[in-house]
Amino acid sequence: MERILSYVDAIREATDQQMAEDPSVVVFGLDVDDPKAIQGTTRGLAEKYGPERVFGTPLSEEAMTGAAIGMALAGLRPIHIHIRMDFLMLAMNQLVNVAAKSRYMYGGQVHVPMVVRCMIGKSWGQGAQHSQGLHSFFMHVPGLKVVAPTNPYDAKGCLIQAIRDNDPVIYVEHRILHFQKGIVPEERYGIPPGRARVLEEGRDVTLVGISHMLTECLRARCYLETINVHAEVIDPIWLSPLDIETIVKSVKKTGRLCVVDNGWTTCGASAEIVTRVIERLQGEREVVVHRMGYAPATCPPTPSLEDLYYPNARTIASAVYDLVKGGRNHWLPEEREGLQEMEFRGPF
Repeated sequence: MERILSYVDAIREATDQQMAEDPSVVVFGLDVDDPKAIQGTTRGLAEKYGPERVFGTPLSEEAMTGAAIGMALAGLRPIHIHIRMDFLMLAMNQLVNVAAKSRYMYGGQVHVPMVVRCMIGKSWGQGAQHSQGLHSFFMHVPGLKVVAPTNPYDAKGCLIQAIRDNDPVIYVEHRILHFQKGIVPEERYGIPPGRARVLEEGRDVTLVGISHMLTECLRARCYLETINVHAEVIDPIWLSPLDIETIVKSVKKTGRLCVVDNGWTTCGASAEIVTRVIERLQGEREVVVHRMGYAPATCPPTPSLEDLYYPNARTIASAVYDLVKGGRNHWLPEEREGLQEMEFRGPF
């Protein structure tokens, strides 16, 4: 019988299983032992493993990240939960100049096996300082791995893989994805870095969705099917290292690429993906590309502005239609009942 878990429960189970298997795994961060338990992802862990392995911290991102790095250098495997990615900016020196570089600077004699869990994206109008997706900052830095699982199956497998990794991993969770449900095996398993997944095959355009935007891309595909446009939808899963081969293979077939991100397009993950594809296919295949992401402004707090600011299934479908047909066609599909409730359940 298939076992259904939520994204939240998949994260909690991955953490629990790795803590049970490896006593060097510790969990800490702001409010990890709070009754709300970081959306439920750390529920029951403090009671099971005690305050030496699961504990809250002061609101001091740089100091606590430094403590995590020290733990990792000393032989532990810390999972440091920052809650919001926005405030990783307060720990950039520790992450970029210490965690990412230590193995290289000491000739491979030391490792920093730490996981940094952080949330991105809108929720209930959290506005300018609590809604940002800054994952491309970390993609830029050698020595850091970046993963953004989109479904419960990958949420568990990617976290297990990240905990086992001997280098620092930025584990990106879109808060809307916490409510997704899908098939999750009970046994331990990992999702190795650098492996994208083709979710839906198509001949007309390659559609790459990052984090929550993957679900919007799948919805957009449903709209496009009504006008006989067939999109191939790809989930990159790991943003660094990035599996560009899977995306290149798809674009070589379709000749068109649209990348939809949970962040700004300037110097973003979408720009990196588009550039690598063009570098690989230039002179071999003519390619038409498009990027979508946050509008070039600060994240708004109100629903009416959010509707204009963030890509959604209908605006993605409209942009893809223009990409396939050429020019500006001003086609916007009528909203279909049921698509807003559509969940991406996983690779099954």
